[in-house]
Amino acid sequence: MQLDAIQAALRDEQLDGWLFYDHHHRDPIAGRMLGIDPHVHVTRRWYYLIPAHGEPRKLVHRIEAARLDALPGIKGQYSSWQELAQALDTMLTGCRRLAMQYSPRNAIMYVSMVDAGTVEFLRSLGKEIVSSADLVSHFEAVLTADQMASHAVAQRKIDAILASGFREIGRTLRPASGNPAAITEFDMVQWLADAMRFEGLVWENGPNVSVGPNSADSHYEPTQAGAKPIRNGDFLLIDIWGRTKADAGGKPSVHYDITWTGVIGREPTPLEQQVFNAVRDARDAAISLVEQAFAANRPLYGYEPDDAARNVIRAAGFGDYFTHRTGHNIAAELHGSGAHLDNFETHDERQILPNTCFSVEPGIYLPPNYGGQLQFGIRSEVNMLTGAGKAWVTGPRQQELVRI
Repeated sequence: MQLDAIQAALRDEQLDGWLFYDHHHRDPIAGRMLGIDPHVHVTRRWYYLIPAHGEPRKLVHRIEAARLDALPGIKGQYSSWQELAQALDTMLTGCRRLAMQYSPRNAIMYVSMVDAGTVEFLRSLGKEIVSSADLVSHFEAVLTADQMASHAVAQRKIDAILASGFREIGRTLRPASGNPAAITEFDMVQWLADAMRFEGLVWENGPNVSVGPNSADSHYEPTQAGAKPIRNGDFLLIDIWGRTKADAGGKPSVHYDITWTGVIGREPTPLEQQVFNAVRDARDAAISLVEQAFAANRPLYGYEPDDAARNVIRAAGFGDYFTHRTGHNIAAELHGSGAHLDNFETHDERQILPNTCFSVEPGIYLPPNYGGQLQFGIRSEVNMLTGAGKAWVTGPRQQELVRI
């Protein structure tokens, strides 16, 4: 726990303290921030206050009195609900404006971990509860140099694996022997997973390989039983992500997450080309906005790049078919705790901070028989890193549909 840095940030934000609260590990952010074992047995409510000035304070149930002993601070204990209410009131003496894992109207649900009843009770004590979203971004999403280097390692490995995967599909369907073999979406998922394992990468699930109408399902997951065969003439989407096991400094490594699309054994149709161009240009509009803002040292907020990408797709006539945010924060978790590129699913007012990583991935997913052709979807996903006065794309940008 970075106590001095947290207290300095609280003073900068004119907050009296950051109040952490949990029960049955319902707040993983609190666990990560405070270094609490996610597997330790916790059946009673606990509270931990980091004040802007002075020593931290903690409140635990007597039957789990040792749960926060690894953390610095003065310990209070309770047993009954009446004693809890009184002890919490005493613990918060001198603190009026408190940050918690809370979001007004649940606007940023990624940090909305505290239940409404707890917020109501604290307000009854005269406390103003504000969102910890920006604090969480600062302490969870900002990467070390070693973590940024780990992202670069994953980038090189995954880019090479994806290129090999496209070649593998071509070799399977159009072998030199002239005797093509059968291959399904699931078979290709297994091939990519084996290649990533060989390179020492780890990931949570996936990757995703989608052909034809399945590419229009942005979170499609092929199964062995239900996977479609991959054939000549198909439209193909591959979404692949992973990270190294650890960075050089021992901190969690950072994911690399990309999506590419292509056609197998043919040229794109005019509609496929039109949709790809719109997605590519939307991606590049968001990238350009981020690059310009960081070069000018202008504060940039999550909703802005989403607007830039979405405006391009709307102008191309496909606005109704861009059905998700433009990008997500990336850290040790694939979907990290920093600002997302979003003014669609949420109005993300969190600042995009230096030394953070995120995806840029607009997409268009057409319904069946749109334009009189088979259903398909296109997403183009790259990752960006930011630093002092600069921002950059960390891997290649797809400029044309892949011909396989």
